[in-house]
Amino acid sequence: MIKIEDFTKTLELEVLNASSKDEMDITSTDLNRPGMQFCGFYEYFAYERPQVIGKVEMTYLESLEPEKRRSVLEVYMKYKLPCIIVCWGMIPPKELLELAKLNDIPVFQSNAKTTKFSLQAILYLNRSLAPHVTRHGVLVDVYGVGVLLTGESGVGKSEAALELIKRGHQLVADDVVDICRVADDRLIGEAPEMVRHFMEIRGIGIIDIRAMYGIGSVIVSKTIDMVIHMEKWDQNKEYDRLVLTEETVTILGVKVPYQIMPVRPGRNLAIIIEVAARNMSLRRLGYSAAHELDRRLNEMIAQNKGSET
Repeated sequence: MIKIEDFTKTLELEVLNASSKDEMDITSTDLNRPGMQFCGFYEYFAYERPQVIGKVEMTYLESLEPEKRRSVLEVYMKYKLPCIIVCWGMIPPKELLELAKLNDIPVFQSNAKTTKFSLQAILYLNRSLAPHVTRHGVLVDVYGVGVLLTGESGVGKSEAALELIKRGHQLVADDVVDICRVADDRLIGEAPEMVRHFMEIRGIGIIDIRAMYGIGSVIVSKTIDMVIHMEKWDQNKEYDRLVLTEETVTILGVKVPYQIMPVRPGRNLAIIIEVAARNMSLRRLGYSAAHELDRRLNEMIAQNKGSET
């Protein structure tokens, strides 16, 4: 379901015919241009999508006699259309508005060109209809890599993020991260609007990162490229020191690279997170320091065995 108020505000639409409903039943991120339907072809009609009328459709409607135009639109309006958007700032025929009012179908007007509006609408619907989940953590942009810091409360996530901000990186969200899947392999994280740009530091309270460090210290949203789970150092736990195999965690069906970062006094977490982000960038390019070291060790062992024989 898409809220009409949000739909019109985000896409800068003018309401030509208001609906009695506050929401539109839209489940698809695609649009439909009803040119074929105006010509009488209904064997395949994506009526469940937002209907976009451009210059071609409008010119055809205006070429019809009033009675013929009404009969064409009566058949078209019998379907449960979520909404109709008229582009180029055009004024639709009175028959369209009358039948839309009779069938309780919202009609909007956009001053944008049809192609431009379609692109904006698809992007908006992709974002609005994407699966969402809320996670506890801190999301920061480090060298272009979206790093989601997770861990128990009080482990030092916000403090590490604050140090990263001082080093020139950007905050996306602190404490609460809204995550949505915008593609089969892509997650976007952002902060709830109410707490956007704010951070809680124990012993100090709430601080405004944008006001304190400038507009360049924050960013509205960011892809989640890796997850770093911070936990208190456990002397009895064996930590993987080479990390030859990349671990992943699944969020909304998307596998994201995952690393565990043990925390103890004396460790500079900000620098370690920076190194993890840079290392992730190298892995994307196909280079792994751990695999390179493993290859050199295997070569050395093979050479020693060859010299012994």
